[in-house]
Amino acid sequence: MIVAIDGPAGSGKSSVSKEVARRRGLTFLDTGAMYRCVTLACLDRGVNLRDEDAVARLAHGIAITFGMAADGSQTVRLDGADVTEDIRTARIDQSVSIVAAQPRVRERMVALQREMGAQGDVIAEGRDVGTVVFPHADVKVFLTADAEARAHRRAVQREGGDTAKADASVSVAEERQILDDLRRRDELDVTRTESPLKAAADAHVLDSSGLSFDEVVETVIGYMG
Repeated sequence: MIVAIDGPAGSGKSSVSKEVARRRGLTFLDTGAMYRCVTLACLDRGVNLRDEDAVARLAHGIAITFGMAADGSQTVRLDGADVTEDIRTARIDQSVSIVAAQPRVRERMVALQREMGAQGDVIAEGRDVGTVVFPHADVKVFLTADAEARAHRRAVQREGGDTAKADASVSVAEERQILDDLRRRDELDVTRTESPLKAAADAHVLDSSGLSFDEVVETVIGYMG
């Protein structure tokens, strides 16, 4: 079975996909982490993010792998180095849309994602999983939420809190900056020429703004039958 979950930044795709994968015995494929790895490599190696030739060469030359930590959480490795935390920082948030919009980068990442998906039952999350990567997925979900709710969840996550708790406290200034970044990223993701963010015609559209984490997970599992 292939389950595709798409949606904007901060909608909870990763957390929901991980939990669904755990409950249903699926392999979790974090496609967004792959674009974040390319972005991190560019920034660390001084590659101009606007130089599409250079970024494409780098994307074809790096190795991205997923693993499992001792506590059961997923790890992400870039050329053998654990970058699980490094790819979730503000500087990556602010730059990843530039990299993800480039056709040759997307072509390379989609090829890798399909290879991983061919290895067994997976739940994959991203922005074009149901429309481009796995257009024939058994279940497609477009998970969304209003920008304010997404900004709060991302702020809680960044401060190491529990995103499942709606009353978790965060820095007001930090949350405001995240909200601005999310709105800017939404605009880039929706208007880009290559694989713009949109719900697949046959996707279940799920607005999680007023739902608890468990309610969202149970709803997705319900779609799976």
